[in-house]
Amino acid sequence: MTSDLAKSYAYCDRVARRHAKNFYYSFRLLSAEQRSAICAIYAFMRHCDDLSDEPELAGRPNAVEALDAWRQAMVSALDTGASDGHPVWPAFCDSVRRYRIPHTYFHEMIDGVTSDLYPRNVATFKDLYRYCYQVASVVGLTVIHIFGFEDSRAIDLAEKCGIAFQLTNIVRDVREDAEKGRVYLPAEDLERFGVASSDLKGSHLSPRLRALLEFEVNRARSYYRESQAIVDMVQPRSRPALWALIEIYSRLLDRIESSGYDVLRRRISLSAVEKSWILLRAMSLRS
Repeated sequence: MTSDLAKSYAYCDRVARRHAKNFYYSFRLLSAEQRSAICAIYAFMRHCDDLSDEPELAGRPNAVEALDAWRQAMVSALDTGASDGHPVWPAFCDSVRRYRIPHTYFHEMIDGVTSDLYPRNVATFKDLYRYCYQVASVVGLTVIHIFGFEDSRAIDLAEKCGIAFQLTNIVRDVREDAEKGRVYLPAEDLERFGVASSDLKGSHLSPRLRALLEFEVNRARSYYRESQAIVDMVQPRSRPALWALIEIYSRLLDRIESSGYDVLRRRISLSAVEKSWILLRAMSLRS
């Protein structure tokens, strides 16, 4: 490994350690090579999010321009090896080539992040599914290439698993997102349960809003059930990490439910101790 490539991987690892939270716990169960690759992919995706979330960029034309420039830099790096000097590119390109990850996943991800810069209008669940696919399913599709799989059904299950993860995030962050002008819950669902988008910004959990959130939690849970078989479809050495990641997110959904769906007054999360216990359980899957 060249000095520049080693420095790039080290940079990506630092980014993942600092920001990945739930994901980084499961990374620890992978081989060093797989962990480095996933950190490289994560660092790429994290920079996409940072470009869209910067206060001086968000909602302004230059935010779109910044993401478009990032896309062009990616295309150049993947096609020719040239880069704009950002430290992520050597490790990112090496990982994409090593695990033969389709480039289209990264374009989809940038499309999803870019869409957040415009007024959010999620009319139907079909609209929401498309968004979840772009920002979460493509992550799962990328990751299973690093985990390794032979059964083509794993692709469909990885997509559904990503949907489950993102639906969990949307329910957990419903107030925070609404305060930023981002309402991801479909308008058809709000209308069905008699909830106004302004209700998502307060701290009062009305019976109608509780019923809506319960509906969305059950929807997410159905996608977890549908994707459950994916753990046995990846290579044996990768199963503990995937199991741990799904378990962490599933428990987050359980925690939301046990709170009575009260996601308005506080951010639901798992403690470091709980995540560590999940890792210990996952390690037993190696035997």
